[in-house]
Amino acid sequence: MAGAALACGLATVDVLHVVDAVPAPDEKVVARSSTVSAGGPACNAAATCALLGVPTRFVGAVGSGPLSAVVLRDLAAHGVAVTDLAPPAFEPPLSTVLVTEATGERAVVSRNAVGVAEYESLSTSTVDAMLDGVGAVLVDGHHLPLAVGVARGARRRGIPVLLDGGSWKPGLEALLAVVDVAVVSADFRTPGGSADRPLEDVLALGPVWAARSAGAGPVHWRSAQGRTGTVDVPEVPVVDTLGAGDVLHGAMLAALARGGLEDLPGALAGAVALASRSVGSAGALGWAAPDR
Repeated sequence: MAGAALACGLATVDVLHVVDAVPAPDEKVVARSSTVSAGGPACNAAATCALLGVPTRFVGAVGSGPLSAVVLRDLAAHGVAVTDLAPPAFEPPLSTVLVTEATGERAVVSRNAVGVAEYESLSTSTVDAMLDGVGAVLVDGHHLPLAVGVARGARRRGIPVLLDGGSWKPGLEALLAVVDVAVVSADFRTPGGSADRPLEDVLALGPVWAARSAGAGPVHWRSAQGRTGTVDVPEVPVVDTLGAGDVLHGAMLAALARGGLEDLPGALAGAVALASRSVGSAGALGWAAPDR
């Protein structure tokens, strides 16, 4: 049955500069444009899911300082509810993003969730309250104790859990054990895994279905029962690749909230189409602008 969605993980503040070229050592460049906005995999996925019409909640570390206000402002603008479990005096990490105008390629520097070890208590009753009415959950592997607690709660209630696997993080095997669907990047590798069998390695850790993106190349998927397939990526003029993967995962989250695990290849095809559309506009959520 269709329900709301919950995205648990990282929120950042992105300072984005569009440049002619990424500067060399000791070089200074003047940006063609600059913006400051909320970012991060789960944060962008939550906004995407909400923009697709699914009531969505973001769970993570936000805090209450000046940088926190940027995240809260942007999530509120997209209709995303927030459950903040940040430790005292927490500020979201600041990301510097350089987008090369001619290619849309981006370079990112960020602390992510490095060094954050304490969070507000996440009891079983707290998790259950957050999951009431939720049809699907996304985790991005950041703020791992929170992600594992939420995913275990979802597993207890039979709610599908989707992993945005951008890269391997220490301890991720505990999260994958309670994940149903893993959609990972071309750079994702399990420890000791094979470059020839990346999806099989992911499935061996718990999910029943996994997919792996490859930039502009086809997205390959595989089920625990051995079914396989691909989804072609549409060719579009590239303006900005920032957040395309987050958009893909947000669209997958919306599809799971609406239809569960019934048609995962179909959900992936729709998500790939939206992610491809997103690279044709500036910013992770430019695809949703009124003039698009």
